[in-house]
Amino acid sequence: MTQPRKRLALAGATGYIGHNLLNELKKKYDVIALSRNGNDKEDEANVEWRSCDLFSLGDTTAGLKGADIAIYLVHSMMPSAKLTQGSFEDMDLILADNYARAAKANGIQQIVYLSGIIPDETENLSRHLKSRLEVERVLGAYGTPVTTIRAALIVGPKGSSFPILSKLVKRLPVMLLPRWTRNKTHPVALPDVIHALGSSVDREDLKDRAIDIGGPEAMTYKEMILKTAEVMDKKQPTFDLPLMTVKLSRLWVTLVSGEPKETVYPLVESMVHEMVADPDKMVEGISDGKISFEQSVRMAMEEEESKSKKSGSSSSSKKSQTLDVRSVQRVRLPDDRNANWAADNYVDWLSTFAKPFLTSKTAEETVVRIHVPLLDAPLLELTKEPFEDEQQATYRITGGLFAQVKEDSNGRIEFRQIPGSQECIIAIHEYVPALPWLVYKTTQANVHLIVMYLFKLHLLRLMQTTEEQPDESDMIVPEPN
Repeated sequence: MTQPRKRLALAGATGYIGHNLLNELKKKYDVIALSRNGNDKEDEANVEWRSCDLFSLGDTTAGLKGADIAIYLVHSMMPSAKLTQGSFEDMDLILADNYARAAKANGIQQIVYLSGIIPDETENLSRHLKSRLEVERVLGAYGTPVTTIRAALIVGPKGSSFPILSKLVKRLPVMLLPRWTRNKTHPVALPDVIHALGSSVDREDLKDRAIDIGGPEAMTYKEMILKTAEVMDKKQPTFDLPLMTVKLSRLWVTLVSGEPKETVYPLVESMVHEMVADPDKMVEGISDGKISFEQSVRMAMEEEESKSKKSGSSSSSKKSQTLDVRSVQRVRLPDDRNANWAADNYVDWLSTFAKPFLTSKTAEETVVRIHVPLLDAPLLELTKEPFEDEQQATYRITGGLFAQVKEDSNGRIEFRQIPGSQECIIAIHEYVPALPWLVYKTTQANVHLIVMYLFKLHLLRLMQTTEEQPDESDMIVPEPN
């Protein structure tokens, strides 16, 4: 009797890596392809498209329903709303936590996750690599076995790192090479990454393991730049610079490449690390990519040229014009406190810290209304959802003068504790303000950041009454991206 085909859920199915992986997986598995606009896609043989907002735990749980194995190819460097406040690290953490919770709820047998190679010196990791490591830990925090494929620079016409490198070579008549270009990395061709991901699916011996992958050569960034220039038949001179700070480098790379700083900054910061596959973390048949760097560059350029010729006939999709807001901040909770406590404490604190200018009133135990003097109608009305898990609490935005609330509105404030820690993420999702956008962005949006900062200070003062004294650096507002 033949075994039934296993069902795989693929998060990130419309991304460049996800699209290529989908084409391989559907040959062997039934695939549930997850996308925010999955309803716009047509199902095909062995592929079912589902609309899924990974920032929503409900959506993610429904998206993974019926799957045996889940693949995770998601990151959130680019803004996900009209106005995004907060760091990509905190956004990534929410997405991973939702995916891990949904995997547990659906009895997923394995999560396969694409990450970056982590250097030995984990204490001073860049923000990007530190976030990748945190996502890996959170994905496995609820008991689902995780197989992590760690790659350095992936060579393909799209993606993130290689297109930046190729644009520098194309656009600069002279290459000024900062000190970090002498660091080694381990480039790997996209087909080798697709092979590694696909070969890791449903492998019992690879569960709860991190596997490094790489191509045939480990190279410095300088060597990759020179080889790419050779493939492009460019003869520009190069000069080694003894000094150029990472901050200057990321600005320079952003200006020359034309890529958004949200993508460039974290990637350039990671280039200060040596990122070479560790032989002790390699698996035969998975880790050892076969395509040379030169060959992978030629393949990437040929594919890019082929697609650019067809671009004239491609239809452009209109982006949603919804004026929505996503705002995410991370705070530290006192010992023995949880996210549900933080949600209740936040409401109590609101009713006291800004009197008489701002008050909050609780009605019917679960409904909170935030008022200002002389107005009968509340600025915001929040309704707390029942939730059995003390590490998560949600207030739905159900009314108020400051909010546009319709029948299908999903605006909410979430309090979510990071597994195994006293850190808590406080996030506003899909909030649509009623104020004119420019007025909102210059007033209410900034007031919210100040309020969240003051609440963080309030929590730190509560912690000062305990034996554990908080680090003063916790009081620093994270630099916006």
